[in-house]
Amino acid sequence: MIRVLIVDDSALIRRILTDILQSDDEIKVIGTAKDGKDALEKIEILKPDIVTLDVEMPLMDGLTTLKLIVAKYEIPVIMISSLTQEGADLTLRALDEGAVDFLPKPTNVFNLGQKDSKLEIIEKVKAGAKCKLSSTQPIKRVGAIKVSKRDFKVLEKGFSNIVAIGTSTGGPRALQTLVPQIPSNINASIVIVQHMPPKFTKSLADRLDSISNIRIKEAEDGDIIQRGNGYIAPGDYHLTLVKENNNLVIRLNQEPQVMGLRPTVDIMMRSIAKISGYSKIGVILTGMGSDGMIGIKEIKESGGYTIAQDEYTSVVFGMPKAAIATNCIDEVLPIESIGDKIISKVGM
Repeated sequence: MIRVLIVDDSALIRRILTDILQSDDEIKVIGTAKDGKDALEKIEILKPDIVTLDVEMPLMDGLTTLKLIVAKYEIPVIMISSLTQEGADLTLRALDEGAVDFLPKPTNVFNLGQKDSKLEIIEKVKAGAKCKLSSTQPIKRVGAIKVSKRDFKVLEKGFSNIVAIGTSTGGPRALQTLVPQIPSNINASIVIVQHMPPKFTKSLADRLDSISNIRIKEAEDGDIIQRGNGYIAPGDYHLTLVKENNNLVIRLNQEPQVMGLRPTVDIMMRSIAKISGYSKIGVILTGMGSDGMIGIKEIKESGGYTIAQDEYTSVVFGMPKAAIATNCIDEVLPIESIGDKIISKVGM
């Protein structure tokens, strides 16, 4: 039985989350708290297996509360965030500080009761309770060959490699370890799918761009991908890569969700597998579920090289495990080693 403490300043949200979680036989809500101070007192008494924590609260905000929980207790925390730009920025900071995952809070809170939202909440709490907290410690950033973004403007724009990266739960932290390792003169362009809602993917792209040697942006329909650039699929849009007039062009669409997801790693990777004239590297990082299992197989079958993050450094081993089960993974590596492997395969 997974014992949950719900922390939110809204009595309505506390009630809705309680009803959703207790509809599953494996979960028991053992208490609720209205703010951070109340939460810390109840953690001492109730000793929950996992905490859901609102990002924005009075008296003691979610980020401050999270830091205190991480410092004192070995308890996984899932943030509950509003679908605003400020909420997205705060949530990414929370993931840096040790939260294992997050759930977006809809503008209309009654949407939490919809079937898809209920299933997502239950699945994330179950996965979060099993997370390895060793994988949520302060981010390690490995140095890369330094070529400034300003200097890179004069470098040759041609490239011969496409790196496709897919991730979900634990992905923002994994990407902040991996992407800064990549030098800006790398002989590749990089395309990333991270399961996140709109606004959150923009915040993630901006954050990665600020700490990385390569340029990172949230992808836009019609972007011609360039050497030494990374493109993150925007929330709620599938991303495909196609050849148009000798360029590789990003196309976005809102075709139906796959396994409740949009964007999906499979759709992105399958489109890249079809492209001729380029070498390809497919990378599956930490994440819940099995998205990417089909796409990584097609990357391999198209002659590409494939990598999966290892279990020890994954917050949730679901996506890498599913990819490894295809017998199409060339190497299983800790997150700290994946950047070097990419560089060794594609060159500069």
